[in-house]
Amino acid sequence: MGSVLLPGMIKKETKPEIKEGMKKDQKEVILEKTAKEYFASAEDELLKGRHNSAVVLFFKSLIALCDLYVFQNTGDTPSSHTGRFSITREKYPDVYDLLDKDFPFYQNSYVQIMSKDLAEAIKDDVKIMAEKTKIDL
Repeated sequence: MGSVLLPGMIKKETKPEIKEGMKKDQKEVILEKTAKEYFASAEDELLKGRHNSAVVLFFKSLIALCDLYVFQNTGDTPSSHTGRFSITREKYPDVYDLLDKDFPFYQNSYVQIMSKDLAEAIKDDVKIMAEKTKIDL
């Protein structure tokens, strides 16, 4: 007897934050909303002295804004960190420099204690990207 596949058992390949077929204005809305949500949550964590969580959340906000910036300029979004780094390195070196500088801290936040100063430095980078994308955090 053969296997029976029920609806939903086959996983479709989609970009994590943006599903295929989604309208372009929906992508922009989602990226802006997530950037703001991560930023607000990071600020809450910073106030509570949870610096590792703040670093991770500020970096996620930075990523959402970088993706939004790429989208605003190309009409498309990167689907991975590798794609994001490649696109920004080629087309937007100032954005790439922010990502390249902050990404190691995001990676290390799982195995090292992050400082308040570092979280605030990444927060400043988020604000730079918010200005570039014309988003009020």
